[in-house]
Amino acid sequence: MEMVNALGRRKSAVARIFVTEGTGKITINKKDLQDYFPSSILQYVVKQPLMAVDAVEKYDIKVNLDGGGFTGQSQALRLAIARALVKINADDKKALRSEGFLTRDAREVERKKPGQPKARRRFQFSKR
Repeated sequence: MEMVNALGRRKSAVARIFVTEGTGKITINKKDLQDYFPSSILQYVVKQPLMAVDAVEKYDIKVNLDGGGFTGQSQALRLAIARALVKINADDKKALRSEGFLTRDAREVERKKPGQPKARRRFQFSKR
């Protein structure tokens, strides 16, 4: 198997990944997964698609992560990993789709409007 690449996005986070056969090492921006995401919940989110197809120790994943916060980054990485697994083995698509790992969460932050303190919040109305 040669190198397979994929892209995942969530909010303003972008994850570009490169997957090769290996021992299950995940490197994010030249750091180990445990160093980049100290939270065990975020580590679990990243590994979810690999656990769904029993490929946790099969592939080495190198990641370039940019933008957003840690939650958005972890979910962008989850989408990228799921897309790469489908490129490697198309038979896994049904299992990943049923878990919801191939659906791009399109929700973005709504822009702030002029004359308002936030996107939808209005300044307090005073009648007198």
